[in-house]
Amino acid sequence: MEDKKDIKVKIFGISGSPRIGSTDYAVRAALDYAKEKYSSETEYFSCHKKTLNFCIHCDYCIRKKEGCVHKDDMQDVYDKLKWADAVIIGTPVYQGTLSGQTKVIIDRCRALVASDPKILKNKVGASIACGGDRMGGQELAIQAILNFYLISEMIPVGGGSFGANMGVTFWSKDKRAEGVKEDTEGFKSLYKTVDRLVNVVGTTYRR
Repeated sequence: MEDKKDIKVKIFGISGSPRIGSTDYAVRAALDYAKEKYSSETEYFSCHKKTLNFCIHCDYCIRKKEGCVHKDDMQDVYDKLKWADAVIIGTPVYQGTLSGQTKVIIDRCRALVASDPKILKNKVGASIACGGDRMGGQELAIQAILNFYLISEMIPVGGGSFGANMGVTFWSKDKRAEGVKEDTEGFKSLYKTVDRLVNVVGTTYRR
């Protein structure tokens, strides 16, 4: 891959887990890799102990075009999404798909886009899913995040064929961060996906 160290990509990583564990570790590892290899600027948000209210479809954001009716920790997410060139959303697998916290973040981004429909356009997005089982729903969780990127006119990326088709998948074996550390195949998918993320940002900005 072409060296992109001169791009200084700004990457915002989100852990959609309500606890510190496998997803938190995986998202931080992705950001650390981007920082070390590409000198990327990074920001991080964890759902751990955050107040994140459900979208209630009140249409306040549509009528007012000045954000969400809820005034909670999503404001930090909004600010960093505006700042970022690229986004990495990580989720634990709950019942074969996203965590509730990840879904709230995705749903509440409606207010951000309502204020400016093009605010996320052409930002690049990647996904991470961590499951306690080897085949516990990681790809379904990733697909839901990729759908959010598509709807927001972002550019969704995976790591390419042979190991990271749709994004980053980890099998934690229910050992939380320790399980992620032991998953060498998961880290291969992480490296390939972050490489692709940075490469696409560089290509987009140099058109």
